Amino acid sequence: MSVSTDDVDPSEFVDARVTPRGSLESLSQQEMAKLLDRGQGGLYPLFRRCALAVLNSGSHSDDPTELFDKYRDFDIRIVRQPWGVKLEMKNAPGTAFVDGQMIRGVKEHLFAVLRDIVYIANEIVDSGRFDLADPAGISNAVFCILRNARILEGHYRPDLVVCWGGHSIPRHEYDFSKDVGYELGLRGLNVCTGCGPGAMKGPMKGATIGHSKQRILDGRYVGLTEPSIVAAEPPNPIVNHLVIMPDIEKRLEAFVRIAHGIVIFPGGVGTAEEILYLLGILLDPANAEQPLPLVFAGPAESAPWFERVHEFIGLTLGAEAQARYRIVLGDAPEVARALRAGMDEVRRHRRRTGDSYNFNWTLAIPRALQLPFSVSHASVAGLTLSLDQPLHERAANLRRVFSAIVAGNVKEHGIRQIAAHGPFEIHGDRRLMQPLDALLASFVAQRRMKISGEYRPVYRVVA
Repeated sequence: MSVSTDDVDPSEFVDARVTPRGSLESLSQQEMAKLLDRGQGGLYPLFRRCALAVLNSGSHSDDPTELFDKYRDFDIRIVRQPWGVKLEMKNAPGTAFVDGQMIRGVKEHLFAVLRDIVYIANEIVDSGRFDLADPAGISNAVFCILRNARILEGHYRPDLVVCWGGHSIPRHEYDFSKDVGYELGLRGLNVCTGCGPGAMKGPMKGATIGHSKQRILDGRYVGLTEPSIVAAEPPNPIVNHLVIMPDIEKRLEAFVRIAHGIVIFPGGVGTAEEILYLLGILLDPANAEQPLPLVFAGPAESAPWFERVHEFIGLTLGAEAQARYRIVLGDAPEVARALRAGMDEVRRHRRRTGDSYNFNWTLAIPRALQLPFSVSHASVAGLTLSLDQPLHERAANLRRVFSAIVAGNVKEHGIRQIAAHGPFEIHGDRRLMQPLDALLASFVAQRRMKISGEYRPVYRVVA
């Protein structure tokens, strides 16, 4: 790789050439043409955005418009060579390099982006093999993306813990998530998160120490993201298996299909979306016998957050939903012990049903949770939010509310919609709207909506 020194400030903007190692060394002419196509339907805009986000790993901003404005002159080209391909970059973030060389982990993430964008476009969207309006077709597509990324290899026993939580959290919550990761690592368990900062980084960082003490050299730190969120939550440097899923719904399905246990740390609307997605699945009668250890965990000082979330779940989904999880405060070893014990039940269930350890095929995911929700002012205002709905349908629509707020907070297309048309309006049954408004107000008061800057609500609750 060669790096130019012609930039005014090489610490911020770098020109470089990068060649892959062991990952997508060659592309077909058709794949090259799609990746270089800058027009509507071409892959270049998507590839450029995701590549820039990955190169910006370590950023302390969750505003994608700020990133894209700062590096508006960033350009990336694919060049064919006799022995394969290379990437040429202009005005790339200097933080991705050290002494003129791209950091190895950043380079791996960059080519993971290339691998997934090419595969999804050619094999999932354009091939005609998958009916992406059919639940079975969607699950099969999720499986194939994960298999192509080699996430499903080498699972001989349940050992993967999915950790969800906020990217904007106080230090004591980050430290606790790190303590939990450490305890998981000591027990030989691996970690999967949304790959960003905060509660997505803490468990991975702790697990690296636990694995090191146990002399585990092949620890897995899986990061799952999607194009509209990766710029706001770029992959943290510990992730050693990065996957770019096509959209938030397939990302969430990937989490629950590969999870053998789930920990939820404090967070904001993104964490609430994940909670509601999972409860919408677990409350479906088809999953009544499905074992999936679920622990809400945090330091003792964060008890008010758990009380507010637990109360919200009780008021909107009832005691049946509350019974599907356990709350553990201030005791990281107990969190890990609960998950380890729960995985024994998962193992027995998978053996009894003949299901795979590495992908939970028997988990029934309602179609309403699989189909992408196109966020707009009209779609948000049109959501049905009523206590007369079945529990899993109510959870699915509440999840869509939080998905819209996430879009308005940190996703480029959502931010632009809010700038153009003002806040999303959320309509529904007063008995649902009051606890929803109270929960959102608590997230704002605790500064859980965004990392930087003063938060201006992107929503308005209308009873």
